[in-house]
Order: sequence, then C-alpha cells, then structure tokens
Amino acid sequence: MALVVFVFAAILMLAEGLRKTLVETGSYNNVVVIRKGSNSEVMSGVSRSQASIIETQSEAAIGADGQALLAKEMVVLITLPKKGTNASSNVVIRGIGASSLALRPQVRLAEGRMPRSGLWEIIAGRSIAERFKGSGVGEILRFGMRDWRVVGIFDAGNTGFNSEIWGDADQLMQAFRRTVYSSVIFKLRDPSGLEGVKERIESDPRLTVEAKRENRFYAEQSERMASFLRILGTTLTIIFSLGAIIGAMITMYSAVATRTGEIGTMRALGFKRISILGAFMIEALLLGLIGGCLGLFLASFLQLFTISTMNFQTFSELAFSFTLTLGIVLQGMGFSLIMGFVGGVLPAARASRMNIVDALRAV
Repeated sequence: MALVVFVFAAILMLAEGLRKTLVETGSYNNVVVIRKGSNSEVMSGVSRSQASIIETQSEAAIGADGQALLAKEMVVLITLPKKGTNASSNVVIRGIGASSLALRPQVRLAEGRMPRSGLWEIIAGRSIAERFKGSGVGEILRFGMRDWRVVGIFDAGNTGFNSEIWGDADQLMQAFRRTVYSSVIFKLRDPSGLEGVKERIESDPRLTVEAKRENRFYAEQSERMASFLRILGTTLTIIFSLGAIIGAMITMYSAVATRTGEIGTMRALGFKRISILGAFMIEALLLGLIGGCLGLFLASFLQLFTISTMNFQTFSELAFSFTLTLGIVLQGMGFSLIMGFVGGVLPAARASRMNIVDALRAV
C-alpha cells in the first residue's frame, strides 16, 4: 500500500510541479498578445506593423523612464547537447527588448551582466547553464550561423524562464532570418482593464491576434502535459493497487484465521455480528492509513529533486520540481483508505458470519 501511494503521489506531484512552474512563469498584471489560433509563442507571428499598433494601447503601464512597459519578443527553438549524456534537446531562445526584464520581476541576474544591444551576446537561465554544454559564463554557443557569447546567468526562481536563453531580439531576428515577432507583452496600468483592451485588439480589422493574461497563457501551456501525467498516474496506480488490495485481503484473512477462537468467545459473550465486522474493518482501514502515511512520507523527499522533460505544447526542454500539496496528501490518504476498505471487507464479513460453536472449537 505504501508503494502504491508513493507512485500515486509521485505522479500527481510531477503534474502539479509542471503546472505550478508554468503558472508562476506568468504575471497577472501582464498581457500576452500572439497570433490568433496559436498554441504557443513558437508557432505565433506578429508583424512589425501589428506590433506598432499594439504598442499604442493606452492601457499599458508607464515605466520610470517614461516609456511604456512593453516588449516585442521573438521565440525560436534550437537543439543543444546535454552535459554528461551528450543527448540533444530543444531549448527556447527568447529575443527580448529593453523592458523585458522590468516586465518579469521574478527574474534576476545571478552572474555576469546583461547582453548589450547590437552584439552577439546572450544570457542563460540557471537550469540551462546547469544542464547544457557551452552555456556557462564566458562560453560560446553556436546557433543561427553565428557564435554567441554567454555573458550572464539569470535566475527566474521556480518558473519556466529558467529553461530559456535570452538575447537581443533584433540580433536574434537577423540571425534566424525572422521578419516577425512571436509575441508582444505589456503590463496593464490597471489589472482589471484586460477586457477593454482585449476587445479592442481582437476586434481591430488590422490585427489577427488575441490577448491573454500572461499567467493564464502559461497555465494553458501545462494542460496537455499535466493531463497526460494524471492519466498515466491513474492507470498505473489502478494496476498496482490491485496487488496491494490482494495483499491486504490475504493479511486480513490471516488475521481472521488466527483469531477464530477470540471471535467465538466474543460472540458467546454477546457481541453482535456488526461489532465483529466493525472491528476487522477498523483494523483494515488502519493498515491502509499506515501505508498511506508511509507512502506520502517517502514521496515528500521527491521535492528535493529537479527533473527536466519536454513540454508537449512547446516541444522544448522544461525543468521543474516535484510539488506536494494538501490536495495531493488528501487524495493519497483517501486512496490508501479505499484500498484498506476493499481489501478488508470480505475477511471482515467472513469473521462476522462465523458460527459460534465452530469458532469456539478452535479455542
């Protein structure tokens, strides 16, 4: 039972870690504008003329320099070799603007400096620097037919930005021969003003774009992968739980067999069948409870590990941690109690139906 609950909780923690990482990537105050019908920035395209129109929206907040807190960004995928295994994986390259860092307060420069505009310089997220070759400060990465010098490492906390590489948008667009941006991001002056700007942007005949809150946009990125993990986890757990239920049933049948005399004595003293049934059911549920606590205790240590996998929505590498929540704890405990109940109900029913005379003969 403990092992089954461990597997069940681990899969749910994996899905929750993925969801939390992507949700925390976005900000409630920011708006992402992408091409209508696009599922991700990689597949989106916003022309320069469209970006200029979006740039004039009065709802955009103004920064300390008097300029709108708005960034026109480009997102592409490249393949890089991992450290140790030399296996290749897709990595997000994000072309950023002057306001990109101000729009993401969760991102801070951990080492080195920011890339200078007009130069072939980049900064790497901490997860990228730890997992991929050539992504340390001072090293060179070659992509887009150019050599790019890594001049800094940034830490974005528990967000998807940690799995990206950032550089100057104009330089990256030239290197990849891109003529359109992937998205336009801006901060709302008033967070409650989304509906107004959304309706204006999406109804403008000059634009073929849609606007979403940034946190909602990134939450949608996790839905497909998280759903797959939950379905996989539920399927595996059901299969494994059959063995655990059979094990619990054998344990309880053994308990009934060794206590036949006690059962006969209790019945002779006047205990009703329901009391015998309840006593063995409580014991079965207690076994499930102990198994659930042990499984969740072991699963809690998974929070110390960070794993990386491919995000099905963007087809890029994403690093995240297992996340244990109260909801997962309650689901794990509930599942363990169900296994205990199912495994104990037949042995308990057998104990309650024992004939008093036959049971006393075992004394």
